[in-house]
Amino acid sequence: MRQIELLIPARDLDAGKAAVDHGADAVYIGGPAFGARGAAGNPVADIARLADYTHPYGVRVYAALNTLVYEPELRQAETLARELVSAGVDALIVQDTAFLMMGIEGVAFHASTQMCNTTAGRVRFLGRSGFSRVVLERGLTLDQVRRITAEGGGVETECFVHGAICVGHSGRCYLSRSMGPRSGNRGVCGQPCRMKYDLTDGQGNKLVGDKYLLSVRDLNLSDRLGELIDAGVTSFKVEGRLKETEYVKNVTAFYRQRLDREIAARGGIRHSSDGYSRYGFIPDPSKSFSRGFTRWTADGLEPGSASFDTPKSMGEKIGKVSRTYKDSFTLDSPAELSPGDGICFLNGGELTGTNINRVEGGRIFPNRTDGVKPGTEIYRNYDHRFGTRLASSQTRRAIPVQITYTVVDGVLEVTATDAAGITATAALQCKWGAAKDRERMAAVVQSQLSKSGGTVFEVTQVSGAAGTEMPFLPVAALNSLRRELLDNLVAERLGAYETSKQSRLASVARDDKYPYPDNVLGGDANVTNTLARRFWTMHGVVSIDEAYDLRSSLDGEVVMVTPYCILRETGRCAKETRTAPPGTLYLRSGRFRYRLGFDCRECRMTLTKWKRNDEVK
Repeated sequence: MRQIELLIPARDLDAGKAAVDHGADAVYIGGPAFGARGAAGNPVADIARLADYTHPYGVRVYAALNTLVYEPELRQAETLARELVSAGVDALIVQDTAFLMMGIEGVAFHASTQMCNTTAGRVRFLGRSGFSRVVLERGLTLDQVRRITAEGGGVETECFVHGAICVGHSGRCYLSRSMGPRSGNRGVCGQPCRMKYDLTDGQGNKLVGDKYLLSVRDLNLSDRLGELIDAGVTSFKVEGRLKETEYVKNVTAFYRQRLDREIAARGGIRHSSDGYSRYGFIPDPSKSFSRGFTRWTADGLEPGSASFDTPKSMGEKIGKVSRTYKDSFTLDSPAELSPGDGICFLNGGELTGTNINRVEGGRIFPNRTDGVKPGTEIYRNYDHRFGTRLASSQTRRAIPVQITYTVVDGVLEVTATDAAGITATAALQCKWGAAKDRERMAAVVQSQLSKSGGTVFEVTQVSGAAGTEMPFLPVAALNSLRRELLDNLVAERLGAYETSKQSRLASVARDDKYPYPDNVLGGDANVTNTLARRFWTMHGVVSIDEAYDLRSSLDGEVVMVTPYCILRETGRCAKETRTAPPGTLYLRSGRFRYRLGFDCRECRMTLTKWKRNDEVK
């Protein structure tokens, strides 16, 4: 049976546990180093504790080691990778192929989206060279995803479905590195795509000024999950290893419900872990951090993907201010606001936020009213009531279990069977004589065996074999027997989990002679150490340029390739207006200047680092 995975980010151990409780099939988390979110590192001991928590449910843990490794760091990187394997992680998400040359066994390797996986040929190569899964670039269309899964040689594919978007192709964006030492390929991206820019022509005339011209909205493909399942995608990934635990709870529950609905509508599919969660809230991703949502490139670049006014989370649009008072205002439409809500609005081009103190009728009394005037659009970026429900929700994940019992030759034998068909047994010697009231004793047995007592299980049915003679059984003895039974079932589940893991590892292809489609790698191929160089040489590459991240200057280099187009976002698309493409255009921010290139046939834009502004008229 085909398995579908919901993959959730974990900033730390607590967020990882919350992801499991709310329905994740797998969790990805950063170790203490070499993760593409440098601010989201975790001790190996915490990752081991997370694996202990997840594996009884059949939930996998993936460790992100998806930065480039420099030559002096190879030994440190290998040591950390081996520690993570010993901690119980199921896969290492890597960008640097050096990890495949370290002889590390007992773990799967996933090709990070930082490897810029955009073609079936590349995906097929990665699957043949030792990767069990390939994480696809976010800037692909659904048609491209279908083609890759159909022609990718059977390797598992993983798709982002929610969260922040890198405007440039992941791993091939050097915008941050072109401005200084901070590099996205080293886990410390300065996020220059969230900065203000001017759009100018070749004569320096300003066409658009002081706007967040590269800041795109957040991805939300919740209405395209069925199509992605049908396209052959295995893993549905949520971005957000820097997000708070409340975000994880809300978004996980939302996508769990959406995916389960799509799975139920199809035969021969199940999600890849066990158990179900009950929620004390109605999940709604618009209540959590977002810059507004877009489908990005699912059907080709979606118009309005950019958010020129602010790169920050604005939340839900509530309405426009219709009237202002000294200490309050009213809106043009009713809104369910309450004390403690956070609201925000644009004031002179900058986002301003405040809290609501009270609401009386239609009048809203915020903590401050500076900048609020008739016509101002108000957004709610924190829903106090929803946040309270989310924080107080006692969500618990449980694996349904049925227990049967019988008494044979004075021994009470119990068997537990979980939803996956895994069974365990335990037995109790009955040495207390016959029960005076057999029906009452049977009720006590039923009651005590029905409890699950803080385990990963929920006992849904207890039944005795027909004709079972009921001896007297102390409650303490029954409780001890039940604990032993469920402990044994956990052990059986972990054994089955390990067997399945080893089977998956054994099925991974590793052909060291399989040729890479190209025999020349440029500086944008990110080869930064001798082990990676050996990997590519082994696969037929004859020329490898110095990696961009090793260079002191990127002047004149293409530092971003993106499906996003400023021409389209500003109403200047040559295809849509049926006009000739404009002359040379630039993006300018402070002392940095980038020449824009447009491939209108492929709907692709490039940024080339140019001379500094103080060298340009």
